[in-house]
Amino acid sequence: MHNSPSQISLNTGAVPTQVLPAYRAESFRVINGANFGDAMSHADEIELADIYRLENDAPRVHLSVAVHDNAITIAEGSEMGTVGANVHLDCVVTLMAPDGSTVEVMILIELDDTGMVEDTYLLPLAALYEKQDYAAITLDRESPRTRLAEVACVSFTRGTLITLANGMQKPIEQLNIGDRVLTRDHGPREIRWIGHQTMRATGSFAPIIIKKGTLNNENDLTVSPNHRLFIYQRKDRLRAGRAEILVKAKLLVNGINVVQSDGGFVEYYQLLFDNHEIIYAEGIAAESMFVDTQVKPYLPADIQARLSNVTDFQDVPRAYEIVDGALAPEDAAHLLRIAPAS
Repeated sequence: MHNSPSQISLNTGAVPTQVLPAYRAESFRVINGANFGDAMSHADEIELADIYRLENDAPRVHLSVAVHDNAITIAEGSEMGTVGANVHLDCVVTLMAPDGSTVEVMILIELDDTGMVEDTYLLPLAALYEKQDYAAITLDRESPRTRLAEVACVSFTRGTLITLANGMQKPIEQLNIGDRVLTRDHGPREIRWIGHQTMRATGSFAPIIIKKGTLNNENDLTVSPNHRLFIYQRKDRLRAGRAEILVKAKLLVNGINVVQSDGGFVEYYQLLFDNHEIIYAEGIAAESMFVDTQVKPYLPADIQARLSNVTDFQDVPRAYEIVDGALAPEDAAHLLRIAPAS
């Protein structure tokens, strides 16, 4: 039984925001090494070879950040920090468990009005486990902004069928720059860039599987967690106050027909057009890569230069998006499936 949801909150997208599931740094302390007893801190104070352990029952809460051109700040609705405070992306630390497995964690520093450290947060890029020892083995000060962009990047996975301009479907890994893809709003459009990387399918990078038939799709659709699906409601089933909405795949996870696949590796692909487009993947309308201040550092230098000289790359605003937690996943998947036919 699916009851009608209450009024949905929408993200108007004036400034890109991201919700990061983070720990306070004091939950992750040195149990053996030069900094014995200390919480993980900024790069200047981290000693490689120190052994860390996550406290039992350490709370993982949402750190909401707003990404501006030249700054990152804590956004409204964050469960940690002071709204408006500047956040410094300090470094990425690689940790190794006794079995040889590794996990990367990003260190984020909240600054006060004078630029001093107010608080320190730990963003694991894969799962951290309690009662597990982790040795700090490498420290990278150069890539935090890029790694944050990777978390935000919307990606399809190998094997995803993309609808071309002629109506044929083609696996995403067989597409080439210049191929013409069918878009919802602008008809056939040429692919300008294709991104591809393989990463561990854990934590923030674990893909979402929308199983066959869930959204009237003929095959499973597997996408990155923040990938947004487009829905046109003939009737406002979601009571969003508008017909056209976008919903992140991770908000649909219900453990039944929309699941998160954690473990192993995943091949992610990104498609970039001259505009932010709605394209068709396994028959489901989904967004192409959206270039904003989070994602731009992730792109090759020549593509960044092209973006600086072309004004229409961000022609479609990040708007009409259902906010995290505004709708129960079981309601979302059901209502999105019936909305186009309603």
